[in-house]
Amino acid sequence: MSKWIVAKFGGTSMGTIESMTRCAKIVADKKANIVVVSATSGTTNQLVELTELAQQGNWEKCEEVIGLIRDRHLNMLAEAKGPDASKDQLETFLKQLTTLVKGCSLLQECSPKAYDGIVSKGELMSSLIFSHVLETEINKVSWFDSRDILSTDQNHNKALPLFDQIESHCQNYFKNTETTYIGQGFIGRGPDGSTTTLGRGGSDYSAALYAEGIHAVELQIWTDVPGMASTDPRLCPEAKSIQKISFKEAAEMATFGAKILHPATLAPAIRKEIPVFVGSTFAPNEPGTIIEKDVEEQPTVRAITVRKNQALLTLSNPRMLNASGFLRKIFEIFDHHQVSVDAITTSEISVAVTIDRKDLPQCEKESHFVNDLKELGKVEVEDNLSLVALIGNKIPATPGLGENIFKSLDGINVRMITQGASQHNFCFLVHDQDADNAVKRLHGHFIS
Repeated sequence: MSKWIVAKFGGTSMGTIESMTRCAKIVADKKANIVVVSATSGTTNQLVELTELAQQGNWEKCEEVIGLIRDRHLNMLAEAKGPDASKDQLETFLKQLTTLVKGCSLLQECSPKAYDGIVSKGELMSSLIFSHVLETEINKVSWFDSRDILSTDQNHNKALPLFDQIESHCQNYFKNTETTYIGQGFIGRGPDGSTTTLGRGGSDYSAALYAEGIHAVELQIWTDVPGMASTDPRLCPEAKSIQKISFKEAAEMATFGAKILHPATLAPAIRKEIPVFVGSTFAPNEPGTIIEKDVEEQPTVRAITVRKNQALLTLSNPRMLNASGFLRKIFEIFDHHQVSVDAITTSEISVAVTIDRKDLPQCEKESHFVNDLKELGKVEVEDNLSLVALIGNKIPATPGLGENIFKSLDGINVRMITQGASQHNFCFLVHDQDADNAVKRLHGHFIS
C-alpha cells in the first residue's frame, strides 16, 4: 500500500529563499509527498490591508502595496531560478490581484467574494516559488492548484469543506508517491467556481483535510517553534516541551489558546486516526511533539493555556424558569450570526457565554447579533476578559484539584467557572490584567 505523508509549512518558513531551502531539505529527509504552504510571512497582512485601502478608495496607496508584493515575489522567484513559464504564471496572479483591488477601489467596496480572491494570491505565489526551490532537492515535483481539490460551500471568508468531495478529488488526483505535490493551504473553491478561504489559520486545516482525503500515515505541521509546550514559553520560561500528547488534550489546547495549532486542524486527523507531528523548521532534528489517539503518560495537568480578548454575554429572563426550548432559541441566534461559544454556564433564569471579542463590533449597541439576543431577554456584555484553562486527564475525577487551583489564584478575581463537560479541561474567566499572573501561578504549582 502506498504511504502518503502530508507536510505543512507556515509563513515564517516561506519568508525567504534561505528558509524555503531549509524546508525543502526537510521535505526530502522526512519523505513528505504532499506539501501545503502558507503565504510568505507578512504577505497575507498586506493583502488584507489592500482590501481595507480599496474600500477607502485609496488607489494610490494600493498601487504602492501591490508594488511591494510584486517586487518581493519576483525577486524570490528569480533567486529560486524559476523558469520563464513560472514568471508568466506569477505575473498572471499579480495581474489578477491588481484587477480585483482596482475594482474594489472604484466601488469603494470589497465583497466577501472579492476578499477571498485577493487574499488567496499569497499562497498561490509562495507555493509556485517553493516548487522550484524543492526541485533542487527532489527530482519529481508537481505544483497543483488547491482549488481543484479542496471543495467547499459558498460561505466566503470562512468556508466549510465538503469532506466527501475532497476525498474523491484526493483519490483521483494524487496517484504517485514518488512525486512530491506542492499546493496551497487556506484556499478552496465553492460550488459556483469562485475562490473561497477557510479563514485565518486555515492552512493547517487544509493540510489535515488532505491527510484525511488521501488516508495519510502522518500529518506534519512545521512551524517556527519546536513542538508544543506546557504553556507559552514567552510568558513562562519554565515551560516544558511535550513530546507526546493525545488527540483530545491537543484539541483542548488548540481551542483554549495554544497558538501552535489551528483549532480545526485535529478534527480530520481524529476522524482517520492519523498521527500528527509538530516540529520547527529551524530545529528539524529536535523531537517535536507527536499527537496521537492514545498516549501512555496521562498527567492530571498537562498544560496551562490562555485565550485573551474574550467577551462575556449574559442573557437573563425570568421566563426561562422551567421553560423548554429557550436554549435552542438562544443558540439559533448564535448559529445565524456564525458566532462560536467557548464556555457556558446556566442558572434558572440566565445563560452566560464567552465568545471572542472580535465577534462583536466596537459598539455592541449597534450589533445585530446582540439586538437579536435582546429579543429573548436582558443582555449584558463584559469585555477585557481572558479564558484560562488547565488541560489534562480525568480532571473532574481528581479530588482536591479545585482547592489547589483556587489556592494558586488567591487574590485574583474569577468571573466565571466551567467544568464537567470534558474530562480534559477546567477553565475559568479572569480580567485581562490578571491572566498572565494566573497562568504563571498555576504552571508553577501544577507543572514546574
